[in-house]
Amino acid sequence: MTSEPRQYRIGFITLAPGILPRHGWSLLVAAFFSIGLMIFISVGQTYVLNALLKVPIAQQGSISGDLVFWTELITLALFMPAGILMDRIGRRSIYAAGFLLLALTYILYPQASSVDDLYLYRILYGGAVVCVAGGLSTVMVDYPAECSRGKLVALLGVVSGLGVAFIQGLGALPQALVKAGWSEQQAGIITHLGVAGLAVAVALLIVLGLKGGTPVHKRDRPGVRELFVSGFAQVRNPRILLAYCAAFIARGDQSVNANFLILWGTTAGIAAGMGNAQAVKQGTFIFVMTQIAALVWSPILGPLIDRLDRVTALAVCMVLAAIGNFSLLLLDNPLAGGLVVVFFILIGIGQISVYLGAQSLIGQEAPKRERGSVIGAFNVSGAIGILLITWIGGRLFDHIDPRAPFIVVGVINLLLFAGSVYVRVKAPSPPIDRDE
Repeated sequence: MTSEPRQYRIGFITLAPGILPRHGWSLLVAAFFSIGLMIFISVGQTYVLNALLKVPIAQQGSISGDLVFWTELITLALFMPAGILMDRIGRRSIYAAGFLLLALTYILYPQASSVDDLYLYRILYGGAVVCVAGGLSTVMVDYPAECSRGKLVALLGVVSGLGVAFIQGLGALPQALVKAGWSEQQAGIITHLGVAGLAVAVALLIVLGLKGGTPVHKRDRPGVRELFVSGFAQVRNPRILLAYCAAFIARGDQSVNANFLILWGTTAGIAAGMGNAQAVKQGTFIFVMTQIAALVWSPILGPLIDRLDRVTALAVCMVLAAIGNFSLLLLDNPLAGGLVVVFFILIGIGQISVYLGAQSLIGQEAPKRERGSVIGAFNVSGAIGILLITWIGGRLFDHIDPRAPFIVVGVINLLLFAGSVYVRVKAPSPPIDRDE
């Protein structure tokens, strides 16, 4: 008879059996950089379109939406194979490979001579997103004990928000370099190379710090065919189906904020007579405000999620997100100052709420043997959300109103609130011992 592996703690987080404190701390550091390094492309791309390629402002919404659409087509094709690999060979190597692909993307991006080059580089970026997002989501499910799942997801939300603020803050670096005498092209290259160096360092940390292998013994791992089918077969569980739908809007909301808040602030700045670098800085500052709000809100929401039924918690999260998105109907100029910050606080609270609610629900429901594949399907749903919402949103941004993409997301938030209420009534969660 073998004894159960010891359970360790890092601060107020109880770890799953077999997870060591160094694994937990390494995950926190990797999470700090994961989201920020992925979405830095929004800042870099805005700078490349304006300062290097001189693309007319009237075309930038559609181009940004099309580039995201192309990226999500790639991620749709790769999320399931990546999830299967994580269930077969482990999370660590796939997660680290994603950061190396990010580094290569950022080395190439400021070298673009045309918009067509950006589409080519987005192939690498799509692979990076699959590996980094899939790796983070799966390890996030592996590492906590059930009693600490909401708290760990919230803590990772906090450190991710700090990381986003830190990485996105590098959007001000080109302007500083230009003031120091560098050309706009040199400033863009130096900034992107610095970000690429960070990505390489994080890849090394993951290889050295995270737990190798998978949560189940090699002899108990499902076959490739079973894994491929299992992720989508799990929709028979209405709570997993709801989690997949939540991923659709959680990733879509995150992408809308990253792309269109920065673009809205940048184009408003240029229209007000600012230079390209200064306008990008203003657009980036708006997005950073939303991430600071998310950072502050995460530790408040996380413990509440652990006390509520996870479907109930998701319903509350959808309401918060809808409030944030619809509030922009009252805002005409993102750079107006004063109480404008309240709108971006609401946006940040809504975005992180949906993310925490969706991750906590799928973390509870995903079967241990097929966890990578289920998370892969979860991320496929998220990729579809980004693909559709940003493609539509880019055109609405250009031809209707910069606030239109956010209103679309708000409508979907309300639909998912109704879906959460339905699942809570018709398919309640089985009792879970939250002390383990």
